[in-house]
Amino acid sequence: MSVEKLSTTSGDDSPPAPGRGARITLAMLCFVYVLNFLDRQLISILAKPIQDSLHITDGQLGRLTGFYFALFYCFIAIPIGWLADHMNRVKVLSVACALWSAATAACGMVGSYGQLVVARMMVGVGEAGGVPPSYAIISDSFPRERRTTAMAIFNLGPPIGSALGVAFGASLAAAFSWRIPFYVIGAIGVGTALAVYLIVREPDRGQTDTPATTVRVDERTIGFGATIAQFFRNPVLLMASLASGAGNFITYGLLNFTTLFLMREKGMTLDEVAIWYALVVGIGMSAGIYVSGRVVDRFSRRDKAAYATIPAISLLLALPFFLGFAWAPGWQLALAFLSMPMFLNSFFLSATVTFVQGEVPPERRVISGALLLLVMNFIGLGLGPTYVGMASDFFRPTHGPHALQAAYYALAPMYVIGAALFLLLARLIRRNETRHEGSL
Repeated sequence: MSVEKLSTTSGDDSPPAPGRGARITLAMLCFVYVLNFLDRQLISILAKPIQDSLHITDGQLGRLTGFYFALFYCFIAIPIGWLADHMNRVKVLSVACALWSAATAACGMVGSYGQLVVARMMVGVGEAGGVPPSYAIISDSFPRERRTTAMAIFNLGPPIGSALGVAFGASLAAAFSWRIPFYVIGAIGVGTALAVYLIVREPDRGQTDTPATTVRVDERTIGFGATIAQFFRNPVLLMASLASGAGNFITYGLLNFTTLFLMREKGMTLDEVAIWYALVVGIGMSAGIYVSGRVVDRFSRRDKAAYATIPAISLLLALPFFLGFAWAPGWQLALAFLSMPMFLNSFFLSATVTFVQGEVPPERRVISGALLLLVMNFIGLGLGPTYVGMASDFFRPTHGPHALQAAYYALAPMYVIGAALFLLLARLIRRNETRHEGSL
């Protein structure tokens, strides 16, 4: 296996703005990600009526929205990513969108917890083919100097999807039944899959890279297993995955129980959740993700370690506000505190994705994105909600109706752990940069 990172430099600090086709592609991919995350979060948003209907515990809910979903979502993304690196990525994305949307509709038809687990796993199978191909398509549509902003716009999908899910899903559930949002959103997703196939064009691999930033790989000497081994043998890529996993542990541990927490312990109604919590999610998370992209793009031009130091700072700043959210006696004050974690918690996302996409060959971007998501989401999506749900069940005998509050307090140390991992990543990045400069 031979890997070569070209070291010539470019004197152009102002890359040309992306064309209309790239902007249309980004808009379509962002909308698909909105549906991706909306489908993923619907069960968490409608947790209270689903619990009442199917009689499931917090621990079962945590495993349903966390471990069971992540088990399929994370690991199936690896072979799908490998195939997408050798096939048309737009077609892979279109088929995946149709599959997870049909599975979402099936979630509304279930009559037991076991049936909901099966339908939920099928949503994970479909969504495994959504994000990694999108990362690669964006990376081949935007130059590196603009990628973090482009990734930030793409990563508006989770906050917009969450906000629409809260507003749209909670309103439909309050007016009709918790099953109706699954049917409606599933149907919209199937139509969107067709639109992706007809509108989005497959970009050439590596077309926006310059010799200064391009990593090339000899296609004849590397296979599936070698690609995976190469990723995990790279300490920088491994640390980036672990650090983002810690960040996702916080994100999903918080988000997957927030609606239930606000209704059960803070006294909100489903109608109030549909308005006020939706605004906090939509505005807070969207602003944080977009601002993080702009900030990282600016500072990473002078210091590559900014891909790690900025997420570390954001997590430490968010911690006291998270504790205030868990402590607040009423939902109004709780939402005021929550707005800052919503703004700061996701600073790591666009930064880590952009960093990893820039560190691997264009021919390996989908599989590398899938490997990043494997670690990031198995730790975060798989273990975060599972941990909070189990902690809530554990604290119930001693804390009664405030068991979720105690579980959130138990989540707080992960902010410090995540920040420490990102600082270690920054150290590794600087060490690699020093070695690279010494070899020139």
